[in-house]
Amino acid sequence: MASDALRLSCGNIYQNPDTARCVFEKIAVLRVFRTLSILARFCGISCCLNVIGRSARCCRVNLFGVAPAATSRPSSREGSKRPMTLADAAGAPATFTVMTPRFTSAEIRALLWDHYGTEGELRTLASERDLTMGVEASDGRRFVLKIANSAENPEVVRFQNAAFVHIADVAPALPVARVVGTLQGRREVVALADGEEHMVRLLTYLPGNVLASVERTATHVPAIGRLLGELSLALSTFSRPAPGDEILWDMQRAPKLRSLAPSIANPDLRRRVEAILARFDAEIAPRQASLERQIVHNDFNPSNLLVAEDEPGRIVGILDFGDMLEAPRIFDVAVACSYHVPAEGPPLGFATMLLSAYHAVHPLAAEEIPLLFDLIATRHAMTIAISEWRARRHPENAAYVLRNHGNAARAIERFATIRREDAVAELERACHSPD
Repeated sequence: MASDALRLSCGNIYQNPDTARCVFEKIAVLRVFRTLSILARFCGISCCLNVIGRSARCCRVNLFGVAPAATSRPSSREGSKRPMTLADAAGAPATFTVMTPRFTSAEIRALLWDHYGTEGELRTLASERDLTMGVEASDGRRFVLKIANSAENPEVVRFQNAAFVHIADVAPALPVARVVGTLQGRREVVALADGEEHMVRLLTYLPGNVLASVERTATHVPAIGRLLGELSLALSTFSRPAPGDEILWDMQRAPKLRSLAPSIANPDLRRRVEAILARFDAEIAPRQASLERQIVHNDFNPSNLLVAEDEPGRIVGILDFGDMLEAPRIFDVAVACSYHVPAEGPPLGFATMLLSAYHAVHPLAAEEIPLLFDLIATRHAMTIAISEWRARRHPENAAYVLRNHGNAARAIERFATIRREDAVAELERACHSPD
C-alpha cells in the first residue's frame, strides 16, 4: 500500500498549490466507503475531506512540519493573522484582525462542483472580512458564494442562514437571498485553506444596482424606512438566539471604542467623537435593558440595498446580514438614518422621513424615539473611530474602509448645530404626524 512518490489529486481538494511539488514518502492509505483514514509517519498533516458521496478522498501534507515556500499574494491578503494593537484595548473581534480567506480560483471551482454540482464564471465582490464571489453558472443561474473568515464562529454562519430561512417562511415577499442547499441538503460546508477552516455557503443572486451607485432622491428614503420596518417585523419572530460573538459595529459596545480615539488624526473631530461616545455611556447604556430587543440587520445602508436596473426608484434587494445581532430595535433605525444626513437643508429631514415610514409598519414605543438623535450621532462616531483605526492598520485597504468617513464627519458637524431638545421634538413629530 506504500509508494515512493504518491501524488494526491487536487481536483477534489482545497489545496495549497505548492503542495503538489512536495514528495510524499511511505504514506499508507486505507479507503472505506464514505470515509478515508490516512496514516502517516511524518508530522504536520492536515486532511480535507470532501463528503460528496464518493469514496475517493484527498489530503495535504507538510513533510517534517515544514511548510511549502510561500507564493506571492495580493497585498490586501498578506498574512493570515496579525498581532492586535489598538484592537486589544478596544476588544475588537478577531474577524477584524484576520485577513480575508485565501482560496485560489481552482479551489473555489472545486468547492462549487464538489458540493453544489455547479460550475461557471467567477468574480470577486467587495467584502470587509469574508471572501465573497459572484458566480454565473453555465446554465445561466447566478449565485453568491461566501467563504467566511477563519476567525468567524461557525454558529454565526448557521445563525445567518437560519434567519434567511425564517424570512423566506414568514415574509416571502421580502427581497432577501435564499440559501442554496448542497448536494447532500446541507446549508453550509467547511473548507480548508492555509491550515484554517472556513464556513462556506451558497446564496441566490439578487439582481439590481446598488443604491449607493445611483442618484438618490427623497423618494428612496421612505421606501427604505418601509422596507426596514418590514424586515424588522419579520425578524421580531425569529427566536434563534444570536451566537453572542462580539461585533465591532455593535452599538451596544460603543463606549469600548473610545480606546480607538488616538487613531483619529483631526484633534477637533477626535474630541467630538470622544464626547459622543461618553454621552452614550452615561445616558443611553443604562437604558438599554428596558428597550424593545430583537434580531436586527444592523447595517441597512445604501451599499446593502439594490434598486431595479430599469426602475432605479424601486428597491428590490437587501444585502449583507453579516452584522446581524440581537439589540434594541431602535439601534437598527439609527444605523439606517445615519446614512441619510444631507449636506444641505435640515440635518434631520431625511431621518424623519425614514423614521415615519418605519414607524407606520413596525411602531416604536414612546421611550425609544427620544434616543434616536444621540444614537445616530453614536453611529457616526463609531464610523470615524473604526475606519481611521482600520485604515492605519491596513493602509492597502484605506480607500475602502474610509468610504463613509467623510459623510460621518460632516454629519457630526451638522448635528453640533442642533439643540438636542429640538431634534427630539422633530423626531417625535415624525412618528405622530397624520401621514
